Amino acid sequence: MEIFGVDIGGSGIKGAPVDLDRGDLARERHKVLTPHPATPEDVAGCVAEVVGHFDWKGPVGITFPGVVTDGVTRTAANVDKGWINQDARSLLGGKLGLPVTVLNDADAAGIAEMTFGAGRGRKGTVIMLTFGTGIGSALFIDGKLVPNTELGHLELNGHDAEKHASTKAKEDEDLGWHHWARRVQKYLAHVEMLFSPELFIIGGGISRKAEKFLPLIEHVRAEMVPAELQNNAGIVGAAMAAKAASD
Repeated sequence: MEIFGVDIGGSGIKGAPVDLDRGDLARERHKVLTPHPATPEDVAGCVAEVVGHFDWKGPVGITFPGVVTDGVTRTAANVDKGWINQDARSLLGGKLGLPVTVLNDADAAGIAEMTFGAGRGRKGTVIMLTFGTGIGSALFIDGKLVPNTELGHLELNGHDAEKHASTKAKEDEDLGWHHWARRVQKYLAHVEMLFSPELFIIGGGISRKAEKFLPLIEHVRAEMVPAELQNNAGIVGAAMAAKAASD
């Protein structure tokens, strides 16, 4: 069965039909750049462009980089502040003319990884972290999601952790792998102190290069593995959420 998934990020908006039997993209994804400023209306237009590229008719799952409760976006760390308390489900559904499900981006990625990827069959406490423009998080207890954790905004060195340890921070400050890995290690140690997970799943686009930084991280007891679905996890999880909502 195929359902469409869209992943809204701070730098790009990407989507594709998803084969939910395999947990993988059914066709090569289409991506457009996130508009700046990333206002609700402009982002909705980009989502419509991605979905329209495939001439898709049917339910659509859409991720958002912030807290989402019942289709309403409550925070907006890396997009325009106009998203705060925006009825995203109505806005995006109206733009597409299709049934829409909206959820937190890292929650979507985590759901996909727990079902089809690195977290499959894992019990206990598992934390998925997505490193990109910010740091997203998804917390699972015995396979059950605790939604909207937003652990990228934990305080580290007096700042939001994501300002210090995200992929964007690495790029903006031109950090080498060793320097950045030390920052990620400090962040992971802080999260571990608070939640004592058995497993960290490291996702986002940077997970494609996990071999360059994961072996450099020490003093973290939990097992650390790269996301198996890599940067497609959000699209897959979005489609899964849309399927669950349509059932």
